[in-house]
Amino acid sequence: MSLENFGYKQELKRALTFWDLLIYGMIFMVPIAPFGVYGYITDASKGMVALAYMIGMAGMIFTALSYARMSEAFPIAGSVYAYAQRGINDKVGFLAGWAILLDYILVPALLYLVSAAALTALIPSIPMWVWLILFIAVNTVINVFGVEFTAKANKMILILEFIVLGIFIVVGLVALSNGMGNGHLTTKPIYNPGEFNLSLVMGAVSIAVLSFLGFDGISTLSEEVKGGSKMVGKATITALLVVGVLFILQTWVASDLGAGMRLTNLDTAFYEIAGKAGGTWLKNLTIIATAFSWGIANALAAQAAISRILYSMARDRKLPAVLAKVHPTFKTPYISTILVAVVSLAVGLFFQSKIGVLTNIVNFGALTGFLVLHVSVIYHYIIRQKSKDYVRHLILPLIGFLVIGYVIKGMDMTAIKLGVTWIILGAVYLVVITKVFKQSATSLDI
Repeated sequence: MSLENFGYKQELKRALTFWDLLIYGMIFMVPIAPFGVYGYITDASKGMVALAYMIGMAGMIFTALSYARMSEAFPIAGSVYAYAQRGINDKVGFLAGWAILLDYILVPALLYLVSAAALTALIPSIPMWVWLILFIAVNTVINVFGVEFTAKANKMILILEFIVLGIFIVVGLVALSNGMGNGHLTTKPIYNPGEFNLSLVMGAVSIAVLSFLGFDGISTLSEEVKGGSKMVGKATITALLVVGVLFILQTWVASDLGAGMRLTNLDTAFYEIAGKAGGTWLKNLTIIATAFSWGIANALAAQAAISRILYSMARDRKLPAVLAKVHPTFKTPYISTILVAVVSLAVGLFFQSKIGVLTNIVNFGALTGFLVLHVSVIYHYIIRQKSKDYVRHLILPLIGFLVIGYVIKGMDMTAIKLGVTWIILGAVYLVVITKVFKQSATSLDI
């Protein structure tokens, strides 16, 4: 089904292949994401970090399947916003887009902050705000130049991440064989009967599952893919599985290496383990890799994703029309891209000392969007299309809904309150721009 069938004209350049989408998804999730959050997960799970990632991956698979179903039905940019809008109605679509904005518009700033903080720890003489500006400037230029350029940059960065991950695993296995930690790979990181407690493990899962956020960003590039609507769903599921396996492998090795170690700082737990296994050089390598994979690669993908969502909502006149402007040469939504850069700088400067608060807000937006996605699948296929494929169109999205709901239930209450406040503001904004629903949300002229 072509884009014209949905009332749009093809403005963005179709240049991406399955492999470009796969790389984009893996970059967005960051194959070495556990490096930065390992300490918190091992503390919450009593060392069963690999188990937390296994359960987290299983839960996210259901959400990935829902993305696959909706990307096949509606191969357009906009992600959850577009799927809920087309699958349910305009108003639900707007609120879904508003919720996911909380994730996408803030996550680049979060990624820049984490990276800037890591580099400031290595080079204290350079203030955090300098790194913040540098990361934002580099990523904005790359994204404005075009999605093909972004894809090429992603490939190089992904290769470097794999090299660092490979080095850690090899050095870690050698250290294990030499008697460090448990002395060899054990089943304790997956199941330790002496420490196992379901509520504790699920609490750890609520942290681990956040490492997977970003696989959904693939759907925002639907209008820049060549090869058919099923390509997006296939790439989404594949990226999730590949990165999930890498998460499990690296945390398994790290957990056995860290057995018996007294971790002094949860923020740097992984780096401490790497340092003991391979020395200061490996510790610094993992810190630098984390900083640049989050601050360049992941943030690059995040900025590209949110600019497409802003473009999509502005194209439907739910946001100012200027955000739908496409660069005449590079064929990218450059105004939206620049806006994200400005917001990232402002948010980054404000939350420099409040990274934890920003993280919670971002997570609420993403998970709320996932809830609406699962409902969209059920409503569109079962209620509208009268589908009899109850497994794919009812049972699987229902399981996904319950899993995400359980994760939200265990979130920090402050994040829930702030997230709900954001949704209420969105509802008020919708009432205003639609003149108390007397005007269709798709016929707005902002």
